[in-house]
Amino acid sequence: MTSAVLSLLLAEVTSTLMHRQVAHWLYLGEGSVFLQDANSLIMEPEDLAEVLSYLRSRVPGIRRITSYARSRTLARRSLQDLVLLREAGLDRIHIGLESGYDPLLRFMRKGVTAADHVKAGCLVREAGISLSEYVMPGLGGQTWWQEHALATAAVLNEINPDFIRLRSLRVPRSTSLYEKIAAGEFEPLDDDEVVREIRLFLEALEGITSTIASDHIMNLLEEITGTLPDDKNAMLAAADRYLALSDADRLIFKVGRWGGAFRALSDLENTALKRKISDVVAQWEREAPGQVQRTLREMADQYI
Repeated sequence: MTSAVLSLLLAEVTSTLMHRQVAHWLYLGEGSVFLQDANSLIMEPEDLAEVLSYLRSRVPGIRRITSYARSRTLARRSLQDLVLLREAGLDRIHIGLESGYDPLLRFMRKGVTAADHVKAGCLVREAGISLSEYVMPGLGGQTWWQEHALATAAVLNEINPDFIRLRSLRVPRSTSLYEKIAAGEFEPLDDDEVVREIRLFLEALEGITSTIASDHIMNLLEEITGTLPDDKNAMLAAADRYLALSDADRLIFKVGRWGGAFRALSDLENTALKRKISDVVAQWEREAPGQVQRTLREMADQYI
């Protein structure tokens, strides 16, 4: 696919949305296919294998096929089922683990246990499929943040997934958890407390070779990324650098991060930009004393 052909397809009035999407996919040359919906593996293994085989045979240039799956579903599959899917062309599975702490999983009505998470993850790994597990810092709130961090690390220590991806908690107004917050049944962590939780979580990861990724705007610190065990100290040091900042500098960094001006702690070294953000914070405080933290939450929540 060349740029000239792509331009012709995009300009052609008879081209459908599907044609345009395929043209973009071929032009960009990524070769990655993601099966939609949250739990494709709910399909019968033989049926999904047929879909995978069809994709591989009919779409040129595929280098990787990925799908979401739920631990509860995977735990009911056999190793032979997953091997069948791997041989048919499924390369990677993403699981929303969120937590490995059973009381928290029950409170959030996750419908799964820590044992289910371990069984599912180990089956995927044994089948030879790449595994990405998603963890949700902040999910334990003020009550369970330590238990959440330590139990989740213990589950991942048993699985040793290829990737551990951090997705910090943000609570839309439309959720039942928002109602629990309003009713005083759940007290969320602030950004600084989430960083402390992540540090405890990282410290408890032992004996695994997973790659940690903080690759989402909802995470305050993108630089908490690396591969265990070699990069563990560097990731802990990134958390420590943030926590060692003054209250004023932490506030400036959060405003810069959630406002889209900062991506790394080193951005604080940009004195001109730092001064501008400091002036904005001072203006907020003059206009609405005591409301800076509320404004910060609203800025961060825009990315949900």
